[in-house]
Amino acid sequence: MNMDHTLETLLDEMKQEIDRWAAYISNKDAEKIVKRTTLQVGIHGHALLEYARDRVDVTDGELDLTVPGGKAGPDEWLTGEQVREQIVPELASYMQHKLNGMPSALIDYQFTFDGKFRVREGGVNVRILEHVDEAKKKLLLDRISAYIGNKLEAGKYPTKPLETFFLSRHLLDEGLFPEADPGRVISVFENIQQVNKGNKHLAEHRNNLSGALRDWVENHWLPRYFDNAGTEWQKEYKRKSEARLDHTEQGPIELVLYSAILILKYEPSYSRSVGLAMLNCAIELGSARAKRLTVEGSGMFAREDISLRDELVECTANDVFAEVTIAIKQETEESYARALRFLIRLLSLGFPKSYQIKLKSSVKQWLPVKGLAKSGTHRFFANALEYPALHPLLEEYAGVAMETFEWYADTEGEKSCMPGSYAVFGLGLTDRAYFPMVEQYMEKVDEEHQSVQNGFTAAIAGRHGVNAETIPTLVKCMLHSGDSMKLKIDADLGDDRILRLLLEQVRGLKRHEVEHIVYLIWGGADKLKRIAAKAEGERGKWLSELAQAASRG
Repeated sequence: MNMDHTLETLLDEMKQEIDRWAAYISNKDAEKIVKRTTLQVGIHGHALLEYARDRVDVTDGELDLTVPGGKAGPDEWLTGEQVREQIVPELASYMQHKLNGMPSALIDYQFTFDGKFRVREGGVNVRILEHVDEAKKKLLLDRISAYIGNKLEAGKYPTKPLETFFLSRHLLDEGLFPEADPGRVISVFENIQQVNKGNKHLAEHRNNLSGALRDWVENHWLPRYFDNAGTEWQKEYKRKSEARLDHTEQGPIELVLYSAILILKYEPSYSRSVGLAMLNCAIELGSARAKRLTVEGSGMFAREDISLRDELVECTANDVFAEVTIAIKQETEESYARALRFLIRLLSLGFPKSYQIKLKSSVKQWLPVKGLAKSGTHRFFANALEYPALHPLLEEYAGVAMETFEWYADTEGEKSCMPGSYAVFGLGLTDRAYFPMVEQYMEKVDEEHQSVQNGFTAAIAGRHGVNAETIPTLVKCMLHSGDSMKLKIDADLGDDRILRLLLEQVRGLKRHEVEHIVYLIWGGADKLKRIAAKAEGERGKWLSELAQAASRG
C-alpha cells in the first residue's frame, strides 16, 4: 500500500468489506432455516477479516489463533502495534453495531470475529470480537435438555439427521457445556443410534456423530497435547514436550477413544488412519484402555466369545475394528463349521454386523456373481459353501447377520453388500429350497445404497431358469434390483405359460413396481406396447395388459 494511504482510509475499506459480508449473509430467509429444528437458534457463528498487500476480504471463515502469523512483510506499511491498538478496537465496535442490527435468526448464540493481518513485522492473528447472546444461549440449553428428554430418553421413534447434526456439536461445545460429562455425552450418542436402529438414516446419524467428535478431537483436544508436524490435509502429530494427562482413563480421553471407535467401526476404510491416529495419541499419553482397545477390543465381550483356538481353526474378534480374523489350519468341513458357529454366536451377542473377515486360508473360491468384491469375507463364505453339509449352518448365519442399512466393512460403493449376502447368494444359486430366504433377503435390501443384488438376480435366472418355480422369486429379486441390471429373460417369456405366470405375479403390484419390471425385461412400457401390437390372440392381450399396468396416466 502507498505510504500516503492513511490508516483512516484503510479502516473505511475494512468497514466496507464488513458491510458487503453482512449484506451477503442477509440475503437468505434465516427464519425459515432455523425453523427446521429447535436445536438451531442462529446460522452464522464466525467471520474472518484478512488483510495483506492492499487487499481486504471478509468471509465466514474461522482462524486458528494458535498458529503463528507468518513471515515478515517488508513491503507492508502497517505495523502490529497499529493493528492491536487502533484497528482492532475500531473494527470490534463496528462489527458489534452491525450484529445488533441483524435479524436474530441470522447470528448464532456465540459469534467470533477474527483478523489475519500481514504487517511489517510479519503476521498478526488476533481475536477482534467475541459476542455471546446470553438469552439465546439459555434458550438453546433449555431446548437441548427438552430434546434429550422427550426425543431420546423417552423417545420411541426415529429422529432426524439434521437434529443429530446440531445436537452432537452442541454437546461438545465448551461455550455451552464448559464442564461436559463425557459419560453423559456418550450415553446420548448411543441413545441416538438406538432409537434410529433399523432406520434408513442410521448411517447418516453415525456420520454426524463421528464428524462432530472428529472436529472436537482435532480442533480442541489434540492441540492441547500435540503439535501438527504434517500438513492441514495429512496431519502428523508430535507430542509436546510438557504434555501430560492428569487422568489417563477418565475425562475427555473417553470421548477421544469413543470417537476413534466410531470412525474405525463405521466410517469408510480411507478414514481408518484417522481413528488409529487418535488411539496412538491416547496411547502416547499413557492411556492403558487405548492400548487394550487395539489388542482386545472394547471389553464388552467375554474372552471365550471373541477367541477360539484349536487344531483346526483360530478365530479372534475385535469389535473396535469390527474385524474377525479367521485362520483355517486344516481345510476341512469341520474347520469351517467351527468358524461359522463362532460367527453366529458372536453376532447374536451384539458384535457389529458391519464387520469384515480377515481370512488366512490356502483355498480361494469365489461366487459366480458379477460385481462382488474379492474380499476375505467373500472368500470365507465361498469356501464354506463348497461343503453341502454346512448349508443349514450358513442359512442360520444369514438369518442372524441380515440387517437393513448395515454393510460388510470390506466393501464400498457399488460393491457394498448387506451382511449375509454371500451366504444367501451361494445358497440361492445352489438349491431352490433356499428361495424363501432369498425373498426375505430382498425385503431387507436397501437398493438405494446397494447394487450387488443385480448380479445375483441375473445369476439366479441363468442358473435356475425362468419357470413356475422361479418366477415368484425372480419377481421379488427384480423389484429390489436397480435399473442398470441386465436381465435377458425376454426369450424365456416367449413361452405363453411363462408369460401368463409373470402376469399373475404382477397383478397385485403397484404401477411403479410393474413399470420397473417391464423396464428390466423389455426396456420400458412403450417398447412392450409395440411388441404387444404385433402379437396375436391371447398373447397380445397379456402383453397389452402388462404394458397398460406399467403405463403412467
